[in-house]
Amino acid sequence: MIIGTAGHIDHGKTTLVRALTGVDTDRLPEEKKRGISIELGYAFMDGPGGLRAGFIDVPGHERLVHTMVSGATGIDLALLLVAADDGVMPQTREHLAVLSLLGLCNGLAVVTKCDRAEPARVDEVVADVRQLLAGSSLAGADVLAVSAPAGHGIEALRERLWTLAARVGRHARLDQAFRLAVDRSFSLDGIGTVVTGTVHAGTVRVGDELVLVPGRRPVRVRSLRAQNREVTQAQAGERCAIGLAGVGRDEVARGDWVVAPAAVMSTDRLDARLHLWPAETRPLRSGTPVHVHLGSAAVTGTVAVLDPPVIEPGGSGWVQLVLREPVGAWYGDRVVLRDACAARTLAGAVVLDPLAPVRYRRTAQRLQVLRALEIGHPQERFAGVLADSPQGLDLAAWQAAHGGEAAMPSADVLLGQGASLALSASHAAQATDRVLQVLADYHRQYPDELGPDLARLRRLALPRLAPPLFQALLARALEAGRLAQRGAFVHLPEHGVRLSAAEERIAQKVAPGLAAAGFEGAWVRDLSRDTGEPEAIVRVTLARLARRGELHQVVRDLYYPLTTMQRLAALCRDVAQDHDGVVLAATYRDATGLGRKRAIQVLEHFDRIGLLRRVADTHRLRTDCQLFRETAGEAPV
Repeated sequence: MIIGTAGHIDHGKTTLVRALTGVDTDRLPEEKKRGISIELGYAFMDGPGGLRAGFIDVPGHERLVHTMVSGATGIDLALLLVAADDGVMPQTREHLAVLSLLGLCNGLAVVTKCDRAEPARVDEVVADVRQLLAGSSLAGADVLAVSAPAGHGIEALRERLWTLAARVGRHARLDQAFRLAVDRSFSLDGIGTVVTGTVHAGTVRVGDELVLVPGRRPVRVRSLRAQNREVTQAQAGERCAIGLAGVGRDEVARGDWVVAPAAVMSTDRLDARLHLWPAETRPLRSGTPVHVHLGSAAVTGTVAVLDPPVIEPGGSGWVQLVLREPVGAWYGDRVVLRDACAARTLAGAVVLDPLAPVRYRRTAQRLQVLRALEIGHPQERFAGVLADSPQGLDLAAWQAAHGGEAAMPSADVLLGQGASLALSASHAAQATDRVLQVLADYHRQYPDELGPDLARLRRLALPRLAPPLFQALLARALEAGRLAQRGAFVHLPEHGVRLSAAEERIAQKVAPGLAAAGFEGAWVRDLSRDTGEPEAIVRVTLARLARRGELHQVVRDLYYPLTTMQRLAALCRDVAQDHDGVVLAATYRDATGLGRKRAIQVLEHFDRIGLLRRVADTHRLRTDCQLFRETAGEAPV
């Protein structure tokens, strides 16, 4: 368990921690010289049954609130200190606001320096503190009076802390993927780079492979210390020092996270439920610049208020935080917002979606998703969000955003691309109906065409649906007999392009020439010359055969039969497999024996029909595309 101090400067936080643990948390020469805490300090206290609690001692100066927040994030129990001779002071109130906005409801208050005040004054300060706590998340918490130098009340405080520790119980995120918020990094001889921080979730062991985020740099756990002891395993709710292999000391800093691969996540835009502190004098509006504290990170950004349009003091609403630089953020994380000058604490927030959209963020559909994200039970939350997501959900992204908690789609959910994308049964049915309607309209408008190709059909019917889900949707409809496909063209089963008797005759005459043309393809003029048929009639016939899906027109008047395109596509896949999914014109030219110009024309045709995707000067294979996978003698699919 982690206990964090809070309170105004010179109210005895470091002295109290030293009285409880025997450790002076002021380790810097400047701290000892000035007698104030500048950086976070750490100490540990042993308790009954082998228990050990870690203390994070935070600075109390008003200019160091950002450091205080980074220390307070991740603590399990808060210890608010108020000096008997001073009473409640400005930083007392702000630190209490931070604790409340972080959702900390376990803790107690301590009136210190009781040896410097009369008993009546101590009673007065105790009453003031109780009244102050009444409007916070620590309402009703015990208030104890102590004198740390003399040791008065220290043993009673220690016993009360262990009682509260037992009440906190098992860490709520122990079963999630490992996450540690880095607050220090340094190098040690014989160990190398070491990072320290509070474990926010999960468990880590020596030898584990982890990832440093933002940045996604892989690292390995070389050694571990938890609660200031050498260990082979550390877990949520502990202070931890990790010796890392694979990263230099200057490559990691406060604000970074070390996480398990299942929880790799960073973002510069997140949706959250925000609560504006009641002491604020003005409502919160869109465009407000803020300092955002999340984990041990502090970055600047702006607030976009989603609903309601304006958030009044003491009120709450959905917001999107747009950050100047990426941070690690996960569902349920607590955020503290301070004003643009970092002079006062404004609000707290709970992360709902670390993968917030840039567009459509205020639509009724999006707000419904945010409403579903506030459901407590994980499986019910997933089902609710899926039901409100007509474009489907990325299951891998969902798992990472939820700290490694895997979603479990029901049996009727449509899955795409290796079951990494999901679409609810109701949305899949609506999407299928939309495809059927678009095809019916297309057939009425273009009765002489077999149907649109796959890429065009998606643009016409479901442009926002992810291609893998669109492919899975079509596959299900084809299997059910609701759609038919020939080559790259999709059509309703009852629709077909019919050839006239003259066109049938010409189709038979040009077939040998098309087959013999090989990878170079056959030109209309050459087929007309070889068959003795008028060029215009041959052109019309070949175009009609292409609309039926029996030929492919790569460029104007250049045609390929399906068998040749299958071979060209197979070579394209072979090249992609040997080059990490990338197909360059030069490598494809060498694989096919074509000239550079013709190779480029074929690759651009594959781009158009959806086998490849153009990325800058390269072509990338679409792994979800099933075009040309049929073998000889089988019907195209």
